[in-house]
Amino acid sequence: MKVLITGITGFAGSHLADLCLTKKDVELCGIIRWRSRTENIDHIWERVKLVECDLRDATSTRDAIEEIRPDWIFHLAAQSFVPTSWNAPTESLVTNIIGQLNVFEAVRKIKLDCRIQIACSSEEYGMVHPDEVPIRETNPLRPLSPYAVSKVGQDMLAYQYYMSYRTDVVRTRGFNHTGPRRPPIFVCSDFAKQLVDIERGLRPPVIRVGNLEARRDFTDVRDIARGYWLALEKGRSGEVYNLCSGSSHRIRDVLDMLVAMSGLTVEIAQEPSRMRPSDVPHLEGDNAKFAADTGWKPVIPFEQTLRDLLDFWRGVPARK
Repeated sequence: MKVLITGITGFAGSHLADLCLTKKDVELCGIIRWRSRTENIDHIWERVKLVECDLRDATSTRDAIEEIRPDWIFHLAAQSFVPTSWNAPTESLVTNIIGQLNVFEAVRKIKLDCRIQIACSSEEYGMVHPDEVPIRETNPLRPLSPYAVSKVGQDMLAYQYYMSYRTDVVRTRGFNHTGPRRPPIFVCSDFAKQLVDIERGLRPPVIRVGNLEARRDFTDVRDIARGYWLALEKGRSGEVYNLCSGSSHRIRDVLDMLVAMSGLTVEIAQEPSRMRPSDVPHLEGDNAKFAADTGWKPVIPFEQTLRDLLDFWRGVPARK
């Protein structure tokens, strides 16, 4: 079976690649851009067929997919950082929606018989009312950022292609996930890297933070990768599924856990630049539908994820 991962060099994409390479009879392919950073897949470079492509270009996308002719496509490539979407909303909308449209149109015009997983996001739910927690797939979508709007666009585009063309697509709304290789622009990894920099004497013992009162549903990225695989192995075509742990943590408590694991004494300083124009106060999902259809459940404890994240940054060479 030939498997294609868009966004293979990214955080989740690289972990999904690791998982795919443990499967029998899988030929793994990935799409990269000429300027893609590759450190996340350097350890598997010789085991993956990589094709250069810019998904925002329809011709480039069609040529790449026609060359690979995959049986499964995991579409993970996206502009995935919420704050960036405030500064460059057009970039987020074009990259995420038009990139996906080009994948769908390539598959349709080539008449390729393949399954496609679309990595949507819990950010689509946006403003969740207190009586709507835990969040189910039927909850209204009230996006609160340009990024969230772009993911709603991807989600609805996938639904439309399933209804209009019977494109064999499964949508997954992933809640927050973290773990080794997570870039430090994301909250758990940011805290972990700051602590490791303090351990190394590269910065004073002060942790810079944004909104600490938000609550988020965190899952280990390796459990999420396993969920992506099961979405195509067992998920129902046209369906949408929450991928989440089913519990939430206040960001302040996550910080406290990491500080305790580090053994450091630090000060906390809030920075206005880290605050968003609007933020989702509480995201906590219900994964019952996905569990019923696929048997998936997260197995890596959150405490282990945070320890692995600290150890990951301790293993990254220091940069002054």
